[in-house]
Amino acid sequence: MDQLIATLKKIEKQNYRAFQQIKGSYDFTDFTLFIDYVQADPFASASRLRAIRPWSLTGLEWLKETSPAFQMAARDFIARQFAEFAKHEAHISIALTGQTVLDSTSVLFTEQGIELRFRANLPAEGRSVLGKKAINILTFHLPKFIRRATIERELDKSALIEHCKVVEDQHALRQQLEEHNLVAFVGDGAVLPRLAGNSDLPMKDAITFTTPDSLAVTLTTPNQGEVRGMGIPKGITLIVGGGFHGKSTLLTAIERSIYDHIPGDGRELVVTNQASMKIRAEDGRCVHNLNLSNYINHLPMGKDTCDFSTQDASGSTSQAAWLQESIESGVESILIDEDTSATNFMIRDERMQALVTKGDEPITPLVDRIGQLRDELEISTIVVMGGSGDYLDVADTVIQMHDYQAVDVTAKAQQVIAQHPTQRVNESEESLATFRPRSLNRAALQTILLDGKFRVSAKGVDSLRFGKEFTDLSALEQIESPSEVNAIGWLWFQLAQLPGWSNNPAKEIAQMLNEKWYESMPSQGDLAKPRVLDVMAALSRMRKTQFKANN
Repeated sequence: MDQLIATLKKIEKQNYRAFQQIKGSYDFTDFTLFIDYVQADPFASASRLRAIRPWSLTGLEWLKETSPAFQMAARDFIARQFAEFAKHEAHISIALTGQTVLDSTSVLFTEQGIELRFRANLPAEGRSVLGKKAINILTFHLPKFIRRATIERELDKSALIEHCKVVEDQHALRQQLEEHNLVAFVGDGAVLPRLAGNSDLPMKDAITFTTPDSLAVTLTTPNQGEVRGMGIPKGITLIVGGGFHGKSTLLTAIERSIYDHIPGDGRELVVTNQASMKIRAEDGRCVHNLNLSNYINHLPMGKDTCDFSTQDASGSTSQAAWLQESIESGVESILIDEDTSATNFMIRDERMQALVTKGDEPITPLVDRIGQLRDELEISTIVVMGGSGDYLDVADTVIQMHDYQAVDVTAKAQQVIAQHPTQRVNESEESLATFRPRSLNRAALQTILLDGKFRVSAKGVDSLRFGKEFTDLSALEQIESPSEVNAIGWLWFQLAQLPGWSNNPAKEIAQMLNEKWYESMPSQGDLAKPRVLDVMAALSRMRKTQFKANN
């Protein structure tokens, strides 16, 4: 520490670049501070720092004996506590993940101890070093935050344990979905509505969720014991109901519950199969060498759909592409909201079939393929549907939302089918074709990186910079945090270091995302483990990505 103080005193009032001299490690007796990256100027991204405190000085060694889910939640709790302690010091920040608990690098448990990773904006006057102020921040305030966040007696132990138990229970619930043949589970008493469209906080005084008896399932948790809730079974589930009754609210809770939520969020008892992907129409996106022949055929001018590429996809083409890309990446259930879908991809009713014959329509609508996805590929689907009763013919379960409460209307739907038989013709003329995954040109990724001076960074959750390329991720609604986006970019970086073509990039990425996935990443605190589905979905949206079909 004395060396750090001496250096900061020496560079007082020098040009801002003099801060580069403080890179290195410093012994603070009870912890070690690492200054890994120093910002080039006051307006650049903040400097990156780490601190490691030995387990023996924390009183938290008992955490090493708990489950992986408990430890992940404890790391998340410590990061939130550090942020709380540091909230009055604007120069210090740590990456958090909102209402969700992700496998993040803000806090790590290592053999050496508890490691905190955070940022510091080094102070300046114009472009001159404020060394004395930096001494105050780095050697007076920062050590207090580090010590308080990494010692048991300074933490609210009961809140820590509750935080961890809530996450551990969600992990246990999600593990039981498969054995109960479920895609998702929504516990009694859950608060599904959010405070506002731009807020993920729970709505105050919202109607809590009540399970219809016919769909009730009881699961077991290690901390709360038995939990009752609505089980959404595998197969095809329709969520129906009038406008403003909570259809999309239920689907949103399901799609966001591929991850765990913090205590007080309202969705602590809502869990979803992590291999579930929400898809939608996405006008103008790129599509790379994808076989869309299951959904789109005989295009005008004889354009081939077995190896289809475009830089400007239509709504229906983009949604078909997303479905096929998800299958390629190992999806187990598809989530769809009618409101954000392309109508001609979802349905062609009997009158339109009569007016435009099948020979003149290249699109085979999802309503005619959805049963095949279930029966031939074992892919489940949850669809919010308010405008087309033709989906009733293929649905296994129909849930009506009425006044934000779920009602099982599957039997009533069967009566409606009998009383009002459809006159439309099924347009899926043959079984679903299966295709080998596309190959990815890893060398092309390296070229993109090289052209952009190896820059990798998230721009919120909506954009990823990779080299000079900016990839629009705004349609990927299940990405929770910029930390996931950063990790996606660094996974691409790892792919780019390998030669030639990858014959199965999804499998290669899955191998990278092992238990110690962060060890092959930069020593940064703003990384969170993404899903293979999201890594591949993002890769498919980068316009300069190079795939080739392996049909």
